[in-house]
Amino acid sequence: MAATYDAIVVGGGHNGLVAAAYLARSGAKTVVLEGRYKTGGAATTEAPWPDAPEFQVTRLSYVMSLLPPTIIRELELERHGYKIYPMGPYYQAFREGGSIKLYADDAKRNHEEVSRWSKKDADAMPRWDAWLEGLADVLGPLLLTVPPNIGSRKPRDLAGTLKLAWSNRGLDVRTIADVTRLMTMSIADLLDDWFESPQVKGALAVNGVIGTWAGPYEPGTAYVMAHHSIGDVGDGHLGNWGFQEGGMGGVSSAIERAARSHGAEIRTNARVARLIIEGGQAAGVLLDDGEEIRARVVVSTLHPRTAFLEQVGAENLPDDFAADIERWKSRSGVVKINLALAELPDFIADPGSNLQEHHSGSVEMAPTIEYIEKAFQEARQGWPATRPFSDGVIPTAFDKALCPEGNHIMSLFTQWVPADWSEEPHTAELEAYADRMIDCYNELAPNFKSSILHRDIVGPYEMEHE
Repeated sequence: MAATYDAIVVGGGHNGLVAAAYLARSGAKTVVLEGRYKTGGAATTEAPWPDAPEFQVTRLSYVMSLLPPTIIRELELERHGYKIYPMGPYYQAFREGGSIKLYADDAKRNHEEVSRWSKKDADAMPRWDAWLEGLADVLGPLLLTVPPNIGSRKPRDLAGTLKLAWSNRGLDVRTIADVTRLMTMSIADLLDDWFESPQVKGALAVNGVIGTWAGPYEPGTAYVMAHHSIGDVGDGHLGNWGFQEGGMGGVSSAIERAARSHGAEIRTNARVARLIIEGGQAAGVLLDDGEEIRARVVVSTLHPRTAFLEQVGAENLPDDFAADIERWKSRSGVVKINLALAELPDFIADPGSNLQEHHSGSVEMAPTIEYIEKAFQEARQGWPATRPFSDGVIPTAFDKALCPEGNHIMSLFTQWVPADWSEEPHTAELEAYADRMIDCYNELAPNFKSSILHRDIVGPYEMEHE
């Protein structure tokens, strides 16, 4: 006889675990079904080097932000192990000499740093921060709002649309225009409206392209920047990011403990083959091993193509909807490079391999918008970036438990390689790509390459198929 629950959650990544925690908290008998040997999805802490198990890295995701404070509070995540070290400044050193640091919560120091490159841009920074804060007031609440069903005449849907309109009744014409422009504007064009220094614009463009298949001149990247700038890590500082103690696996573990504390059951090595559809409704799931599990609610956290076409089945969906999902494009040219270091980078612009402030935040390779754009255009044309873009971090600036004393972990979230590299491993090409990425940092910190003890390269194919 099939096991029966009130709710099944397919996928035990952080989103699935949050869904399970809330379902269980509401009193629903809930089970999470995770196909891998462990939960967490992209937010896991692993030891990728068998001969050096004392080094632990967050292999995919690498920093924390945008987790709504309501979730942290309602699931009591801090009680379950959620502990964040707020990151230090954004840092970029330049081949021509000098560097820039930008702070999430220190306007005075931002003015001093930016003034080294442009007095005009330094004076514009407070207005820029205030403008972003105004956008956050509008966009932030929308992240937790179910979109209205525009066009529906059902009383419930009409009420939802009116409620959303009423909640935003105080917006002025300019704010609405700014939000609308963000959706179709490039981050390059937006920054041109505000700043003149290539160094400053390069620094601020990072949040517009991170994790996207889009260069800084692509429409919509202005919104990507705003989206990444409206969260915090629970410390109330807008745009702040942080490191979870124990790596990002600690975030997933805290959410999992919260879910279990409310009675959720969590199963690993339980891969779902397909959903059971009866009378046009999901009635449960069938696992790869043939086990059947029933529930009146099934929540899937998988990719839409996997969830709808492979597990629900196109035959159970409206033709136009199935066609839309079939055309769904999820392209990425991201390569994650995890490094174990014997010592910290010794930058020419800011000398010393001793721990300093510029090691404690984002250690970027994004000197100008043009640099970032060239990396994207090369990948779009079918070859890996000659000089990749990178958002680098050193979590062991705070969290000493991830590696032996005196050593460090550095994580490079790099872009771009061709999007179709998700279809084949491209192992040799990824090694050469990583060499070039490391060389870029070595130009700015000449001890960097020689300090590398181990490296772990995760390309698009491995990200999708592991």
